[in-house]
Amino acid sequence: MDITFHLVPQAYFDSLDPRADYAPRDFAREGFIHCTDGAEEMARTANRFYQSNPEPHYYLYIDKARVRAPIRYDDAARLYPHIYGALNRDAIVAVRQARRQRDGTFLAPEQVDA
Repeated sequence: MDITFHLVPQAYFDSLDPRADYAPRDFAREGFIHCTDGAEEMARTANRFYQSNPEPHYYLYIDKARVRAPIRYDDAARLYPHIYGALNRDAIVAVRQARRQRDGTFLAPEQVDA
């Protein structure tokens, strides 16, 4: 599987209809879903933007081969795919608590067998 990660606040994700396609809070404004390739890079991204946010988060494990919406890398390093449409739920192969250290530092997503 070709996995990419997406960080989402737990309360927001849990409030959504699990039968409906997923879209983050800012989807209407941004027009795409931010993702990150690589577990260590996902942790770096989470810490760069969300370390000061104390609310619990999930890591969504997304199998890019299952995503129905277009995926495009808009960065030269090709580390941050954007999904240009709502995410079909069957592309989410795992949802895991984003573990953190006491100081709020996010740890990398754990490997899962999906």
